[in-house]
Amino acid sequence: MAFSQKLDSWYTDFGRSLPWRGIRDPYRIWLSEIILQQTRIEQGRDYYHRFLDAFPTVADLAAASEEQVLRLWQGLGYYSRARNMHACARYIMDDCGGRFPDTYEGILRMKGVGRYTAAAIASFAFLLPHPVIDGNVYRFISRLHGIDTPIGTDAAYRQFEALLDKQIDRRRPDRFNAALMDFGSLQCRPAPDCSACPFADECVALRTGRVALLPVKAPKAKPKDRWFYYLVLRWQHGDDTCTLLHPRQGNDIWRGLYQFPLLESDRELDELALHEALQRFVKDNFQFSISNFQFSPPHLHQLTHRTIHALFALAELASPPPRMPENMGVFSAEQIKNIPLPRLIDRYLHGL
Repeated sequence: MAFSQKLDSWYTDFGRSLPWRGIRDPYRIWLSEIILQQTRIEQGRDYYHRFLDAFPTVADLAAASEEQVLRLWQGLGYYSRARNMHACARYIMDDCGGRFPDTYEGILRMKGVGRYTAAAIASFAFLLPHPVIDGNVYRFISRLHGIDTPIGTDAAYRQFEALLDKQIDRRRPDRFNAALMDFGSLQCRPAPDCSACPFADECVALRTGRVALLPVKAPKAKPKDRWFYYLVLRWQHGDDTCTLLHPRQGNDIWRGLYQFPLLESDRELDELALHEALQRFVKDNFQFSISNFQFSPPHLHQLTHRTIHALFALAELASPPPRMPENMGVFSAEQIKNIPLPRLIDRYLHGL
């Protein structure tokens, strides 16, 4: 039995039913693919429905503000995906006449869309025969053929793409790709049950005892440590609690999300050094003096390439600071619920 037929037979019995499967709407397919980048299906499914409820069409998404998009995205991480998605919606409306690109090359020109995402949209929405290659597919195909080229490299992508291009079902590339991804996710897992695998009799890795060794992964860079010391300035105004926040700027993590005034260090500060640094920070930026801080326990927040060591210094004030930097805003507790925040800060606020 040919590879595609055997894979299709397995998919008939075990394939997943997902809300973005079996449809041809490129907007919904694209939305699901962007959300599912670096996100588990269980978590992504809820965000997919939230975005469709808020923005049923690409025109609705294009018309939204970036702040609305980031707020809805909050908790998913990798916020550049949300900003790119928003930019793409505007590109489709402004430059493509509201029509979603319908070629692999056209889809690939969209901001934040790589080869895997372009292949997925092209095959699922437009039935174009481009094989999808994600981590699950790399694992399955590298084991099946005994390929030890380090994945995540251009050389590996070209090698796997050429191999799968010969095997893809050109009549139903959407079904072939769905089956390929599901097989890698559900059957050829990191610790698979090879006795239940329909490809066991032809799997090179199983025959040579290399199932646990494939795929070969290129070495990862060690995450960089960063120390974030947040200054939480609060005071009462009538029945409201007021807090200072500002949108994060620059080409860095969490751009556009709101944060407390931040003192960042390239090393951990001891108690004395931190007190002195915060006092200088308050004096320089807000033109008053304070020495009584309530420190939170340390918060550790792990990102792919960074490890954030965070500490929150809360200062309860009798009145607003005499001076505030230009980009600083005063927010009530109710207003904070409607602005986009890094999950690290959101969790801290929920603990207050």
